[in-house]
Order: sequence, then structure tokens, then C-alpha cells
Amino acid sequence: MTDEEFLNLFEEDLCILELKAGNKEEVLQEFVDLLYEAKRIIDKEIVLDMLMRRESLGSTAIGKGIAIPHGRTLMIRKLIIAFGRCQQGLDFDAPDEKPVHLFFLIIAPYQEGQNRYLPTLGKIAQFFRTKRLREKLLQVSSFEELQDVLSAETGSG
Repeated sequence: MTDEEFLNLFEEDLCILELKAGNKEEVLQEFVDLLYEAKRIIDKEIVLDMLMRRESLGSTAIGKGIAIPHGRTLMIRKLIIAFGRCQQGLDFDAPDEKPVHLFFLIIAPYQEGQNRYLPTLGKIAQFFRTKRLREKLLQVSSFEELQDVLSAETGSG
């Protein structure tokens, strides 16, 4: 996956600059509501259930203030990334036991011709481990600024 393909996965209507959620289930619900309102899914309950089941297997928080809730569903036809941020941080059962501030929700179809699900998951896990980048993402105030930060980091800007 090229940096440009990665950057193109982020969409303005799938960006929450300040999550209102107070816990893990509320974060997932807020993302599912966003996907529904943006007309990316038609059944909120199925997608929320899929995400909750995935979390029950083990937290998708990876440490350093990052969580990557993810899963596959028949409810969509192409890979979706939604970005969310929580300035105060939330308990998401992270391995380092620190609060999560940056959330990258990935939902993929079961059958995906381009097979971008796992490479996207890996790219996010690797890309956002940089402290400087995480700090910049905590400061952005618009989707355009988010794009600018990501483009600068990939060299695409």
C-alpha cells in the first residue's frame, strides 16, 4: 500500500475531532452512529455487535495512546477508516494501561479484492507510534489540518 493510497482512506465525514464517549462501548457506538449517518452502513446493530465481539477477544488498544478497533462485515463493500480523537483520553484496556487519545476504526468487507485490511491495520500501527506525530494529531482542529499532518509525515504533502 502506497502512502497516497493510505492517505486517501481518510475522509472528512468520517472524522471526529472530539469524541463525546466516556468508555469503550460508547466510543464504538459513536463510530457506528457516524458510519450510519454518513450512509456507509445500513445496520448499526450488526456492526456494533461485530466490533464488541472483536473487543471481547482482546483490546484493540496498542499502547502509546492509540486504539485500532477493527473487523470485517458483510455490511460494507469497501474498506473504511474513521478517525476519532479524545483529548482527555479514555480507558480502552491498553497494554501499557495508559488512556487512549487517538482512535482509528477500520472496517473491511469479508471479501476484499484489493486485500487492504491487514496492510492498513499494520500501517496505522507502525505509522502512529511516532510520538511527534501523535502530538501533532492531538493539536489539529480540522480535517484539513489532519490531512496536512499526515501528508507531511508521508512526504506526500
